[in-house]
Amino acid sequence: MQLKLTGITKRFGSLAALDGLSLELPAFNALAVIGPSGGGKTTLLRVIGGLTTPDAGELEIDREQVGFDDESLLTHRRRIGTVFQAYNLFPHLSALENITLPLEKVHGFAPDAARAEAEALLARFQLSQHGDKKPAQLSGGQQQRVAIARAMAIRPRFLLLDEPTSALDPEMTAEVLDIIGELRREGRDLIMATHHMGFARTVADQCIFVCDGEIAEAGPATELFGNPQSEKLRNFLAKTLKY
Repeated sequence: MQLKLTGITKRFGSLAALDGLSLELPAFNALAVIGPSGGGKTTLLRVIGGLTTPDAGELEIDREQVGFDDESLLTHRRRIGTVFQAYNLFPHLSALENITLPLEKVHGFAPDAARAEAEALLARFQLSQHGDKKPAQLSGGQQQRVAIARAMAIRPRFLLLDEPTSALDPEMTAEVLDIIGELRREGRDLIMATHHMGFARTVADQCIFVCDGEIAEAGPATELFGNPQSEKLRNFLAKTLKY
């Protein structure tokens, strides 16, 4: 896929979460967005996913300009599989129902077709025995796998993953990262914000470093991690790769 940002700006009161971001990336399969907490990563992903409307700027994905009016954003969001930090599962629905509900209500699947799709994905992610359980009855790793299955069910143009392991312990983190790595090897297009530098370096072909609301550096992941050019990125990697 291709991504172009032109002057993307988003302010929250006096805070410039994104300060005139401009970037054009050539074809890629996996883009890692890295940077310190509060630097603008989540806001950028939300703009790309159509969940936050910027105050100014333009967004193009695969040379198609994304409109920021309500109708265009709704259409855009329906084509993207989004996985959040906190799972965002419906607590009163079973794992199976969390997948079938958007398929039926948003994407027009017949109930039988939605159930077949959901059951196939639960089986793929080793969750078949948990389909009837509510989120509170599942571990964090299982909940996040349900969330990934839900995102995959709509057959998205790409997956958007915002710190998908931030609420998980190390064992569950490895579980979820393995699944994301598998999706990447299948050729799925991914855009992900992550604090796991080793994973980003291994999985991503392109990487952007977001700091203080700006893109401080961007390019092939091997170059950013192997030969960082900016002082900010060198300091960031020195800290995050120290242990």
